[in-house]
Amino acid sequence: MELKIDYNFKNKKLLQTALTHTSFSHEKKDTIENNERLEFLGDAVLELVISRHIFTRYSELSEGELTKLRASIVCESSLSKKAREIGIGQNIRLGKGEELTGGRGRDSILADAFEAIIGAIYIDSNDILKAEDFILSKMENIITEKRKTFEMNDCKTYLQEIIQRDSTEPIKYEIINEEGPAHDKIFTVRVSHNDKELGIGRGKSKKDAEQEAAFKAIKMLENLA
Repeated sequence: MELKIDYNFKNKKLLQTALTHTSFSHEKKDTIENNERLEFLGDAVLELVISRHIFTRYSELSEGELTKLRASIVCESSLSKKAREIGIGQNIRLGKGEELTGGRGRDSILADAFEAIIGAIYIDSNDILKAEDFILSKMENIITEKRKTFEMNDCKTYLQEIIQRDSTEPIKYEIINEEGPAHDKIFTVRVSHNDKELGIGRGKSKKDAEQEAAFKAIKMLENLA
């Protein structure tokens, strides 16, 4: 497990505790410590590290935008995905009942254990930078992916605002290609203004294709500014 997380514990018991679910400790009459306290600490460290990282990296975002972006990064689905990648499911200690009902693959259990490992690293190293190294090395692709999704979330509205600063002429979205079977189509959309092409986007829905086209148009216009 230490190879997967790229950290060697001085106190091996901390890692064991981080991987111990409440169902296991309850079956042992609570004589074994579970990971709830470490998860509590890890959650706080995770929020601080991600907050600092996106605050520094994305200086163009407002407080409200940073809050939304952080929430999308530290959500259960993101953390459980990372937990699966480093094999937490195979190493967590579960009670018999939880084992039989699929707990080893449950998002909430995996996400909590991931946070507990963060807490364990912080306690073991007594150094938030060690916890930061773990978090950012494991979650860099999630951060980049969520930022891109966040950017494209309502690009059509933002593009409209940019164009309306200097023009009252409407923006035009046009489907220029459809490919694939009816149940799995890919749409290609062109966005233009005053008969000038601004961007082309592709997506599994017309809406997604329009948003990507608007996103590319915004980037093009920003580069011209």
